[in-house]
Order: sequence, then structure tokens, then C-alpha cells
Amino acid sequence: MKKYAVLFLLSMGLFFTSCVPTKDLIYLQTKDKGKAENNVTPVVIKPYRLQTNDILNITIKAIDPTLVALFNPSNLESGNSFQGLSEQGLYFNGFIVNDHGNIRIPVLGEVNVLGYTLEETRIKIEKELLENYFNKEANIFVNVKLSGLRFTVNGEINLPGSKVLYQEKVNVLEAIANAGDILVTGDRKNVTVIRQYPHGTEIHDIDLTDVDVIKSPYYYLQPNDYIYVKPLKQKAWGTGKTGIESLSTIVTLLSLATTTYLLLTR
Repeated sequence: MKKYAVLFLLSMGLFFTSCVPTKDLIYLQTKDKGKAENNVTPVVIKPYRLQTNDILNITIKAIDPTLVALFNPSNLESGNSFQGLSEQGLYFNGFIVNDHGNIRIPVLGEVNVLGYTLEETRIKIEKELLENYFNKEANIFVNVKLSGLRFTVNGEINLPGSKVLYQEKVNVLEAIANAGDILVTGDRKNVTVIRQYPHGTEIHDIDLTDVDVIKSPYYYLQPNDYIYVKPLKQKAWGTGKTGIESLSTIVTLLSLATTTYLLLTR
């Protein structure tokens, strides 16, 4: 009887430790009990500064469309700037920041944009156009945007791979949602964000189950961020993610142990 009691206790211990707790699956929990849940938390987002290999979408408009077309070669080919172009089209027709931090614009030549924000880049290009090619009466209009925000999600995720979202800001939860969400076996408390900087690569870990993650400088993504979701220990144990799966595993083990015991005692 003692053997069965020990086996039962071990089975129950396995059952409770192998299941993934609900609190490990819920995003943005208020873990500080003294904090009000509905507090509005201001988030300060620093403007993104351009790095090498970024792809820019630059459009120039003015009263005289013929003169403007010289600076927008894609207009001559597609007739409608970058609208409706595929991701591949944006890549081939966009302005890529080279290893020296420059982009090559027709007529203007090379323009250094490394470390500039999008707004600073727009002002720089507009100023050079007004000084050398247009007058104020031309009503010149310059628009500078990133050709989509590219990121990669890998690990315990439903749809791993590289994604591109065409919006100004993307937070890590939006990125994960666009990748099909984290699997039950994914560790939401320890998600790694690998980010490129001019000085090199840095690795940061964030806890998506904590509401304070929205204050993190890594909550909002930057172009070419790599998100890696680590597996929970339950996956390595292979005992099941839910109570039903764990119970099935325990029943199987008990049946195997009973069968082995009966065969050995005959």
C-alpha cells in the first residue's frame, strides 16, 4: 500500500507542476496590488533615428509636375508614386541607407541621413530643394516615411517569420498578434528583443505579463527588431500543457507502471 501511496503522491505532484498556470498566460497584469488598475500611464517614445539598411519612401510634390518627376523616378514608371506597390516593389524603388549613411536621390545625389529622424530628413531634403531647384512659389511638398516596419518573431509562436507592418508605430503585443500569438508553451514572462544599434547589437528581456512593460523602451519596436519567445519548462518535460493533457500522461504512466509490476510479480 505504501508504494501505491508514494506513487499517487508523485503523480499528483507531477499533475500540478506540469500544467501551465493561467497567470502565466495573461498579458499586462497589475502585479503591484497597491496600484490602481485604471491609472493612465504616460509613455514617452523617442523618435526613431535612421540606421544603415533602412529603406525610405520619399515623395516630392510641387505645382510643376514635370520638374518634380525628375526627383521621383518611380512616378514615371508606375504613375502613382509608391501606392499599391508590393513589398518587393518598395524594396527596389525605395531609397536604401547605405553603409556610409547616405541615400541617393536623382539630381540631388547623395544625402547623408544617418542618425536623422524622419522629420529631420524631410526638412533637410526640402531645404536643399528650395535652395537649388525650387522657389517658395512652387509650393514644394516633401514626404518621408519608412517603407514599412519590418520585424522577425521566432520561438514559441504560431506563425514565426519576418513581418512588415505599414504603420508609424508597432508595439511588441501587436507584433506578436500579427504572428498568431504565443503558444501555450511560450514563456510570456521572458521574451527577448534583439535590437540593432549603430554601435552594435543589444539583447533585452521583457515581461509581457506585467502591465509595467508599456513603460519599457522596448515595448515599441524599431525596424529590424528580432523577437524570440523562449519555451516554458513544461515543454521540455513533455507532460502536457493543460490539466487534461497532464492527467492523460499520468494515467498512461500509472498503467505502464501497473503492467510492469504485474509482469514482474508473476
